[in-house]
Amino acid sequence: MSTHASHPEIIKRLKRAEGHLRSIVGMLEEDRGCLEIAQQLQAVERAIASAKKTLVHDHIDHCLDQASGDGPRRPHDAIREFKEICKYL
Repeated sequence: MSTHASHPEIIKRLKRAEGHLRSIVGMLEEDRGCLEIAQQLQAVERAIASAKKTLVHDHIDHCLDQASGDGPRRPHDAIREFKEICKYL
């Protein structure tokens, strides 16, 4: 399977979220305030959700384009996969 155009940007977002999550662990180890930690966890959660949404949308665009054109995918397989991946939106 070929790499989707959005993968490099998603990787960058997830690596940023990974670093942010490590800093939150540090905040917990330092006994920082729960409100501050909860706010930072919310920011990481939003970043991951955004990365997931971008991945799913790009996959839908990419795979449906392949199925409707001369790509190697059969339309039936693309539709089945489309239904499956939409569960993650």
